[in-house]
Amino acid sequence: MDMSEGRQLAENLLGFGRLLRRAGLPVGPAELLAGAEALRRIEIGDRKQLRAALRATMVHRHEHAEIFDHAFLLWWRDPEAGRHAAAMDALSGGKPPPKPGPGARRLAEALTANRPIPPPPPREQQEIDATLTVSATETLRRMDFDAMDAAQIAAAKTEIRKLTLPLDERPTRRFRPHPAGSRADLRATMKHSLRQGGEILELRRMQRVVRPPPLVVLCDISGSMGRYAQVLMHFLHAVTNDRDRVSCFLFGTRLTNITRQLRHRDPEAAFQMVSHIVPDWSGGTRIGEALELFNKHWSRRVLGQGAVVLLITDGLERGGPEELARLGAATERLRHSCRRLVWLNPLLRFAGFQPRSQGIRVMLPLVHEHRPVHNIDSLRALVQTLSARPQGMRPGR
Repeated sequence: MDMSEGRQLAENLLGFGRLLRRAGLPVGPAELLAGAEALRRIEIGDRKQLRAALRATMVHRHEHAEIFDHAFLLWWRDPEAGRHAAAMDALSGGKPPPKPGPGARRLAEALTANRPIPPPPPREQQEIDATLTVSATETLRRMDFDAMDAAQIAAAKTEIRKLTLPLDERPTRRFRPHPAGSRADLRATMKHSLRQGGEILELRRMQRVVRPPPLVVLCDISGSMGRYAQVLMHFLHAVTNDRDRVSCFLFGTRLTNITRQLRHRDPEAAFQMVSHIVPDWSGGTRIGEALELFNKHWSRRVLGQGAVVLLITDGLERGGPEELARLGAATERLRHSCRRLVWLNPLLRFAGFQPRSQGIRVMLPLVHEHRPVHNIDSLRALVQTLSARPQGMRPGR
């Protein structure tokens, strides 16, 4: 290898490292030096050896392997791929994959990170574009999730991930030291006096700890809720990673706790883990049985200290009188186990909505609130409502 070829290889290696860093891999100088040393010991023309050498030195976690493989295929076929958006088609041969891996979006963002920035448009054009952008955003926020195409769904998911849920803080049973606390801390005072020879020179004080109440989400993933549940998963992921004491459950024909999976910071990786443990997506639904299982196995663990429960379902329970009685009993017990039970129902998007379904008629008198959840605006309204302390509502228990 002559000097010019060596310089070109070094530049390509540095560029590949930058691409991996933009895609989220922790590739630093140590990995680049190790990669350069590994390249000295292999046949550069052998792509299998090249891939194995770089993967051994630059991939330290299993979940990064897929991102590395996609990036390697693109970069070492055409080092300019990171500078051209057209190279993105190579990820899937021009066709969208049926189930993209968790690294696909991050690599897509990395590949387009170095696009040349166009010159700013004239002031008049900026004003027109701003007006159109605001108008398009407002239209998107009012649009029903079920009426969106793929591009609109992607844009909606981005908007939803920006939402936060600052529920009102409530006092707990715990106290902590505070110089201006409202309560005397006799234990701390006595400890301090012993260190001062037994004389009480200062009265120590404490105040009650306040924190947001637990949030529990029960989301219906049956066939009639499929599209809404897919979009709302991004809201659940954002909320779960934004605050502590959040528990999320999915139910169709069974109840599945997905809280641990949603704690993963990467949404694509989190949703892939959820798909591995949820076998009943877009299937049937047994709302009463799911709520009954939650009350039996989970309510004592997660419904404490004034918990708020979000029940996301259209209420279309199938079954006869026995199933409806089970639904009513389970919903009533859930109401009495939490401070606030909010039913989020996409069917409320219809202006003339009437509770004709027997399941809806059974559940409706047993919840504290019945709200729509069919577009971004309805989620924003939910956030505003839950951020304020409810007035005149007695706790369920």
